[in-house]
Amino acid sequence: MENTVAKKVVLSGIQPSGTLTLGNYLGALRNWAQMQEDYLCYYMLADLHTITVRQVPAEFRQNCFKTAAIYLAAGIDPQKSTLFLQSMVPAHSQLAWVLDCYTMMGELNRMTQFKDKSTRHEDHINGGLYTYPVLMAADILLYQADLVPVGKDQLQHLELTRDVAIRFNHAYSETFKIPRGLTNETGAKIMSLSEPTKKMSKSEMGDGTIFMLDSKDVVMRKIRKAVTDSDGEVRYAEGKHGINNLMSIYSAITGKSFDDIESEFAGKGYGDFKAAVGEVVADELGKLQSEYERYMADKAYINQLLIEGSERASYVARKTLSKVYRKVGFYDPTK
Repeated sequence: MENTVAKKVVLSGIQPSGTLTLGNYLGALRNWAQMQEDYLCYYMLADLHTITVRQVPAEFRQNCFKTAAIYLAAGIDPQKSTLFLQSMVPAHSQLAWVLDCYTMMGELNRMTQFKDKSTRHEDHINGGLYTYPVLMAADILLYQADLVPVGKDQLQHLELTRDVAIRFNHAYSETFKIPRGLTNETGAKIMSLSEPTKKMSKSEMGDGTIFMLDSKDVVMRKIRKAVTDSDGEVRYAEGKHGINNLMSIYSAITGKSFDDIESEFAGKGYGDFKAAVGEVVADELGKLQSEYERYMADKAYINQLLIEGSERASYVARKTLSKVYRKVGFYDPTK
């Protein structure tokens, strides 16, 4: 008998604010590609979120195009998933305003990411940065997402999404599906090579971040310089942040457990281990970079994919927005 059970819906996105990192790949993109067979996936370029921090317009436009190419190179298949630009789907901004009116100030005041980003961008603390979590809620709820792949730093925002959706449902009857978070424990949070207690970041300018387009020589150099400890033993343990991070990277790419890695490098020093990590990272990224260059050479193809994907996303999003508008009482003179 044919399986008629509808696939669960997944929604996720990354900000196109510069070259994506190894952390973006291992923690998100690679997992997204694996989910396409089992879920109905919507993957967006979160460009509306990106402008909470000032962008250089020409660079920003190019970064959107490059990020789309990276999505494709990482295995996002437009025949299986909907790939779209957030700013090309007006319903995101429209629903965000409605949800703003159902989100309490106290809830937004508790958002730790706003406090963190305000510290790092003291010269540009804007309203968009403050209400960012409400736009994220709109992103998720528009597509009636069942699951949202999130890093641990976004779980608070997802919880706010759930709270706002439940509040709206109680006020107007069932309107939004209540989403759940989906975290990937292995490789879910790749840390900086230079400050292994902090997440690997696109904005870091030193050697702590491996970018997805870094050459093999650059990858090897950055990993050789990675902060470790004086213990000298390749083992996963509390307090060994640098080695734990490198083991997480090696495990995520090779599929080996931490026990397997400890056995493989028993009696060997950090130099041998770093060389091995560098090789597997460079090999993984090298394959991706070849695909990336192929997509970058065909601008018309990527543009058409983004147009078609954004149209498909808009069709779904408008259905949810129409339902919301009707329930809150907006007048529609066409009906």
